[in-house]
Amino acid sequence: MSLRISNLGPADHGGFVGEVDGIDITEPLAAVQVAALEAGMDRYAVLVFHGQDFTDQEQMRFSQYFGALENTTGGNITKPEERRLPAGMADVSNLDQSHKPYARDDRRRMFNLGNQLWHSDSSFRAIPAKYSILSGRITVDEGGNTEFADMRAAYDALDARTKAEIEELVCEHSLIYSRGTLGFTDLTEQERAMFTPVRQRLVRTHPVTGRKSLYLSSHAGTIIGWPMPEARAFLRDLNEHATNPRFTYAHRWRQHDLVMWDNRTTMHRVRRFDDTRVRDMRRTTIAGDAPTVAQEAA
Repeated sequence: MSLRISNLGPADHGGFVGEVDGIDITEPLAAVQVAALEAGMDRYAVLVFHGQDFTDQEQMRFSQYFGALENTTGGNITKPEERRLPAGMADVSNLDQSHKPYARDDRRRMFNLGNQLWHSDSSFRAIPAKYSILSGRITVDEGGNTEFADMRAAYDALDARTKAEIEELVCEHSLIYSRGTLGFTDLTEQERAMFTPVRQRLVRTHPVTGRKSLYLSSHAGTIIGWPMPEARAFLRDLNEHATNPRFTYAHRWRQHDLVMWDNRTTMHRVRRFDDTRVRDMRRTTIAGDAPTVAQEAA
């Protein structure tokens, strides 16, 4: 059976999620298979694979077909001695280094609750991420869905006046902004320095398809040149527009699912679940290749 990508879900999801069959991505891939998956990402922006029982090394090998792995340093408050996964893997589970669920008042758990906000991975980095690749090693029966929003369709649905207004706008992104939304402000001086805001364009153009999309995230806290209250009110309105159900898809996880998405053209969030239960989710992230805007003036 050859590789096949079919539209997942009804047409009102915007046709931005593809389901992949006919390939075992835990095995080495041929160049033609990699090219087909890249074309699928350009077409859909989210690809879903079932029954992919990965090891960490296999997931990293698969990921590197699509570019260099992003350095995970600077994306969380977990100390090096608290890590439970190898370098190159981002831990988006609810587990501590002993593989047990975090206590309710664990500082790392409270910080990670920011994943329940709509966001684009690593938009808080000067060079933001290209793809994210998330493996469901142990999933939960209720809750814990990952929702995705198609920022291309959201851009297309804007009126001409708004498109003209946002075309050249630049936002500042930081984990300080997204966690502050939840009231998590207990950051050390070292963490605040690590999370220094960076600048990102509000409208991006896909390098292959040429299609424009909104570049939104809970990490976006202001717009350069705008008063902050006005900027945040405007960004709130854009986020409400972009996450309208007609632009979204909810993935209900099964064990050994793997989902791959383009951070340049989508946002996502995880939904609440009983986090006294083990949910082991492991992400690799493909680094981007350039800033969206020069950082010198930031």
